[in-house]
Amino acid sequence: MHLVGDTPRVAAVVGSNFCDIAVHEKHGNVVVMAALDNLVKGMAGQAVQSLNLALGYNETVGLHFAGAYPV
Repeated sequence: MHLVGDTPRVAAVVGSNFCDIAVHEKHGNVVVMAALDNLVKGMAGQAVQSLNLALGYNETVGLHFAGAYPV
């Protein structure tokens, strides 16, 4: 998860396991916005994270690299 100061953009998280989140307050209201690539931060990303934990690796191994885009 990354906390961003501006509006989160999907383009910034495509092919990653990250979620960009922005929190803004105006006139007593709080707005929370998030952007994520649900193809990675979905079942596939969760499976890699769970496998890493099951095998005793750091849970983020293999998740910091950009995913391969189908050609």
